[in-house]
Amino acid sequence: MCERDVRAGPRTEPRAGARTECPGRVAATVRAEGQGAGMRHVRTYSLGRVRRVPKALAIGVLALAGLTTGCEPGAVGVTQPTAATPAATRTADDSKPSGGPASPSATPSRTPSARPSPRPETLMSTGDRSRQVRELQARLRQIGHFDRSPTGYYGTATAASVTSFQGKRGLPRTGRTDTVTWQRLLAMTRKPTAKELDPPAAAPTASPDARCLTGRVLCISKNSRTLSWMIDGRVVSSMDVRFGSQYTPTREGTFSVYWKSRHHVSTLYDSPMPYAMFFSGGQAVHYSSDFAARGYSGASHGCVNVRDEGKIAALFEQVKNGDKVVVHQ
Repeated sequence: MCERDVRAGPRTEPRAGARTECPGRVAATVRAEGQGAGMRHVRTYSLGRVRRVPKALAIGVLALAGLTTGCEPGAVGVTQPTAATPAATRTADDSKPSGGPASPSATPSRTPSARPSPRPETLMSTGDRSRQVRELQARLRQIGHFDRSPTGYYGTATAASVTSFQGKRGLPRTGRTDTVTWQRLLAMTRKPTAKELDPPAAAPTASPDARCLTGRVLCISKNSRTLSWMIDGRVVSSMDVRFGSQYTPTREGTFSVYWKSRHHVSTLYDSPMPYAMFFSGGQAVHYSSDFAARGYSGASHGCVNVRDEGKIAALFEQVKNGDKVVVHQ
């Protein structure tokens, strides 16, 4: 059966030959019959028989028939309900989550959170040895934060000087030279001269002993704590030195270099002795990182310590076995 929805109107009989849009079905034309006991009824013509059914039931049957048969529920000449407008469809769709990309207007604005400032990069710290460390020391010396000659070695004395500078400038007192500390120091100082980077010696050189006025001599003074490299009475270079303690004193007298060892390590104390030039038993002139770091707070085991690595390296290249060594007061 193919039932049809109806419109209210005068009672009419089905017109002969009238057909619906259901192929292969019996033609039927339906009109409203009237009302009774407050309920409207319709008359349905189908296969020559007439039945009375409530209007609501008729509409439900018509809808079910349309779904099962694939037909659009409506007789010829009956106005069909219009489809939902695109606007209504969009409204319904907007209320549901969509898998597609959200429109720009629907995307909530995001304010980027402030990123923490990166930590300053450390440029120099304890244990470093470089030309830049020497420049750091020379610049600190210009403003009174470093009280000795630059050595190029970043030891405890240099770290203490950097800490002092940082505290005066309101910077974190780390003892390390980071980018902020370095830039602040550059702004307060000038570029060091060659003499500031490589001064002859921190202390004034003492008048040379008479034994140092001839030949090639390492002339070492305990009073001025300096070593002068002299050739025929002329000072070629000079540098700060320190000596042994009262328990391991540095011997005085005239000696000669009998052995050179660039990367020597003490067999007695298991400590490095770079650029060692031995002159009396196990005593030698050599570079000391401890002297570079702590200055005169410490002492050697009898050797003559040099704290400027650049100068001792250059001296090591010039001194030969057999050159004279004079240690005096």
